Amino acid sequence: MTAGPGGGRLAPLALPGPVAPTWDHAEVVGHHPVGDRYHRMRLKAPTIAAAARAGQFVMVTIPDATGTRAVLPRPMAIHRRLPGEGCVDIVYGVQGAGTRAMTGTGIGTRVQIVGPLGVGFALSPDTTGLLLVGRGIGVCSVTTSAEDAVRAGVEVTAVVSGRGPDALVGSGDHRELGVRRLIEVTDRDGSSAPDALAARLRRTLDAAPPQQIFTCGSERLAEMCARLADRWGARVQVSLEAHMACGLGYCHGCATAARTAADESPLICADGPVFELRPAERAHG
Repeated sequence: MTAGPGGGRLAPLALPGPVAPTWDHAEVVGHHPVGDRYHRMRLKAPTIAAAARAGQFVMVTIPDATGTRAVLPRPMAIHRRLPGEGCVDIVYGVQGAGTRAMTGTGIGTRVQIVGPLGVGFALSPDTTGLLLVGRGIGVCSVTTSAEDAVRAGVEVTAVVSGRGPDALVGSGDHRELGVRRLIEVTDRDGSSAPDALAARLRRTLDAAPPQQIFTCGSERLAEMCARLADRWGARVQVSLEAHMACGLGYCHGCATAARTAADESPLICADGPVFELRPAERAHG
């Protein structure tokens, strides 16, 4: 167990291990800009689309066709699963030369991906209310949980946060999936500030609070979720973002807080990326 946001403790979820990943040269069947600096890519990968669980990710290798030699693949959340079409959607931000070159990937290009990887979100059978909180591209990690929860008859409240309206990701997906309570907040109008958002969520949910909270994309919002969970007696799961070299647990480069070779914290790729966030005072109970 290792330190998490707000002094809480991150603990791996007690779930069955993920299915064996697939190496696939997936065809790009859709690719377009989203918002101010993101791009959405749809990949034909039937085996991954059928097997992926909510909150899992894929490792994506920048195609040689882009003209950029990128040695290491990039971890990217599975934003949508479309098993009927044999496709998955990823959304990525343009941050360096590799992802900048990736924006030029055309329809029909083959992209090497490995997945599904990692331990995703776990929706409890007794959950009737779920709060999803995503910031920026972190929204992509929780969208598949919205799909599973709506299908299970769970009442979902989804918070989509970004710098401004043009930086919000995933609002349309949540509406398409049947999320009836969608809260969009931005830095531009101050509504994304944790204190302001927490007050809004208390007003909205105190009468019928959720039993679970899933979050990704912001440590400050994860801390807010932990405080709300204490108020409501809810359970929190947080998806962590990290640079990864392999995504398979071989390189041990993404430990949550490595200490020594003999006493290493859980790996974000293999033990996560989703962890339970326990309050510090109950972490050892």
